[in-house]
Amino acid sequence: MNEILLQLKHISQVYGSGPRQFTAVEDINFSLSTSEFVALLGPSGCGKSTLLRIITGLQASSEGKVLYRGKALSGVNPHASIVFQTFALYPWLSVLENVTLALKMKGLNKLERTTIAEDLLDRVGLDGFESAYPRELSGGMRQKVGFARAMAVEPELLCLDEPFSALDVLSSESLRGELMELWTEGKIPTKAILMVSHNIEEAVFMADRIVVMDKDPGRIIAEHKINLPHPRQRKSPEFQLHVDQVYAILAGQTLSEQEEFGTAPGEVGRTRRLPEVEISDLAGLMEYLAESNNPQHDIYMLENELGIDADKLLRGTEIAELLGFASIAKGDITITPLGQTFAEASILARKEIFASRAKRLPIIYWLLKMLNVADKKQLKRDVVLSALSLEYPPDVVKSQLDTIIQWGRYGELLAYHDESELISLETNIR
Repeated sequence: MNEILLQLKHISQVYGSGPRQFTAVEDINFSLSTSEFVALLGPSGCGKSTLLRIITGLQASSEGKVLYRGKALSGVNPHASIVFQTFALYPWLSVLENVTLALKMKGLNKLERTTIAEDLLDRVGLDGFESAYPRELSGGMRQKVGFARAMAVEPELLCLDEPFSALDVLSSESLRGELMELWTEGKIPTKAILMVSHNIEEAVFMADRIVVMDKDPGRIIAEHKINLPHPRQRKSPEFQLHVDQVYAILAGQTLSEQEEFGTAPGEVGRTRRLPEVEISDLAGLMEYLAESNNPQHDIYMLENELGIDADKLLRGTEIAELLGFASIAKGDITITPLGQTFAEASILARKEIFASRAKRLPIIYWLLKMLNVADKKQLKRDVVLSALSLEYPPDVVKSQLDTIIQWGRYGELLAYHDESELISLETNIR
């Protein structure tokens, strides 16, 4: 029987204090057993990487316990190793030296370190590149060095933080396949793998179980088991069914306007984070939906039809839903009459439709109201950033304000002066 390697019990991570306090992840309960490959899947900002750092002991959680083989974890987890999305290699060291560096900390002599490192490099297909430097390697080859270095210490738990996201499509596809070959054929000493991803197809292709997370705050909303044998065929109906089911979990379904919108800053309740979407991308999505003979589309199929990744697609469907241009249920998106009107409207009419809907979003309405009572109907960018920092994590405050400004400019609700960093109310606001 498989043993439980890892348990997270009521893990929460809170940053800041007082009015600037925010919760990155909340009440996470999770377990991982030997022989399992589990993917943590969710949108950007849901706390996946934060959880990985807590699991590996790179940071301590604010609340809860991390148990490894039933014992509370304190400090760095000696049984876990991590591969980051960036290559994280020492440019002044050769490939062999980058891998043996991890073994030096274990007290092995030079001959032992070299023997183990050469064997690992051979397993990942880098035999012959031992003396090469990172600058001489392609992105995929550099990430292979990262895998070899992580496996050199023979970790029971191998953690992967979006390890393929920095690679081009072909390199990432090749490396996924090679890692799965090593894992399924038992060519690496690892007993379990935990991977962070926002790529739905990637998670279904590799994992035995997908733990789905959502944001604001980061939390687990579902678990989905993948009972397909390896190697998995992406075009098979069974594979596509699993992808469709995971899309349905992530996309959710359209709720009441009050539940969808959230509240404005300073009010009781959750201030919803706006999806970071270019207006041109929203327009393109609505045009595509409007031009189809069928008003209802499978969101999973849209990823391939539009040629965009899952994270970008889900942000697009989210803003279409927020603005009332589409409704979502069971993994399908249906264009509304308003969405059809927007897609078919002239440039100026689109602006008016967008503006009338955007003003209904609490955070935009809040900013418009503040500007309306401000001196000369304008505010310094830093003032608004300070107010938003009470609602959002530091790493998203700037991008949220940039999104609000972009949408406000498009709808001719706001003006922004880059040199003076002044946000002002448009004089012709409707």
